Amino acid sequence: MTPADLEKALAAAKAAAAFLRTASVEPKNRVLLAVARLLKERENGILKANAEDLARFDGARKNDEKKEPERLGPAFRDRLALNPKRLAGMIESLKQVAALADPVGEVAETRTLENGLKLSRVRAPLGVIFLIFESRPNVAVEAFSLAFKAGNAVLLRGGKESSATVAALYAILAEALAAENFPRECVWGITDPDRALVQTLLAQAKFIDVVIPRGGDALIEFVTEHSRIPVIKNDRGMCHVYVHEDADLEMAAKIVQNAKTQRPGVCNAMETCLVHASVAARFLPKLHAMISSDGPAHPPVEWFADKAAATALARLPRVRSATAKNWDTEYLDYKMNCRVVDSLDEALAHIGAHGSKHSETIVTSSETSARRFFAEVDAAAVYWNASTRFTDGFEFGLGGEIGISTQKLHVRGPVGLRELTSLKWIIEGKGQVRA
Repeated sequence: MTPADLEKALAAAKAAAAFLRTASVEPKNRVLLAVARLLKERENGILKANAEDLARFDGARKNDEKKEPERLGPAFRDRLALNPKRLAGMIESLKQVAALADPVGEVAETRTLENGLKLSRVRAPLGVIFLIFESRPNVAVEAFSLAFKAGNAVLLRGGKESSATVAALYAILAEALAAENFPRECVWGITDPDRALVQTLLAQAKFIDVVIPRGGDALIEFVTEHSRIPVIKNDRGMCHVYVHEDADLEMAAKIVQNAKTQRPGVCNAMETCLVHASVAARFLPKLHAMISSDGPAHPPVEWFADKAAATALARLPRVRSATAKNWDTEYLDYKMNCRVVDSLDEALAHIGAHGSKHSETIVTSSETSARRFFAEVDAAAVYWNASTRFTDGFEFGLGGEIGISTQKLHVRGPVGLRELTSLKWIIEGKGQVRA
């Protein structure tokens, strides 16, 4: 793409964003429902395209697994894969977003000053959003639905691994937009795999209002380093479950099992289990039997344990000694860390040192301990007696998410419709001038 072509495409996206600022909710919803219908009608074609991506991925893994073991591992493949159930989830998400109230124009606050000026704070779109994502093709549709309903144009750039799948999805988005006479530039599905294009786009502050990277550490670091545009960071998920001394151990085991094994290749999966010393000898062998034995439910989980945890798990298989590096490793796989702590203070200190401010859980029967955990843990989502796997826009009733923000400015946690708007002041007067 020449510089002139790039500037033309970006100017068109900015013009589409201006069009969307005044679009009414009914035609926006019709676009979303049209996308849902087309996903169902084109299911076979989408799955065929996804099979092409998976075949190419499997070939790369066979030829180059030693070079990139994490990027070519089973967790990455799981994120890439679509199936009828996941497509049904995409369709349901679109329907939920269509059913939600339009945040654009929502009045958050009003006041009248002594001089008679009437002030309102009103939600308005962010403008043009540039979303960079990696292997999960469903992100393209979810991000479009939220950005579009919130009145934003969106640039979507997926990883090369999902190129065939996202191309099929981009075609559906374009068709649905055209059916309701929306500019096709409301979404720009970028299929060029050249990272140089991404770097160029990250400098286009004149045309792009917000950048959202959704992927691993390398992507986040690249965007943070090169962007001249405000970034909403969707950082890695070093999530913990802490089992306190008074926890219901049956409940705790089920929570840890779900947080680690229900879908390990996502950012809200647990990576480290912290266990109070007084219950470690009883709890850890029970947990090991649930998640690390051979069975049909999921592959056995491999452990990286500190000395005390290893003692409680003595002579059990798939247990290795943890190193300092393990406590900061996001596996996104059937692997976990385990550390025995002597107190809630020690658990909080560990989370403070090694957590990524994503999602953290305490399992306890003490409301006092839970409330302290809520207050002291610095994370986007903090749980009491529940799995970290619920940190998700769809699960939170937001219809979906464009990511999980781990930063603190503007938005934190699942980035849904309202989080893709900002507040502006509307001031109504009758000739007032400032003295």
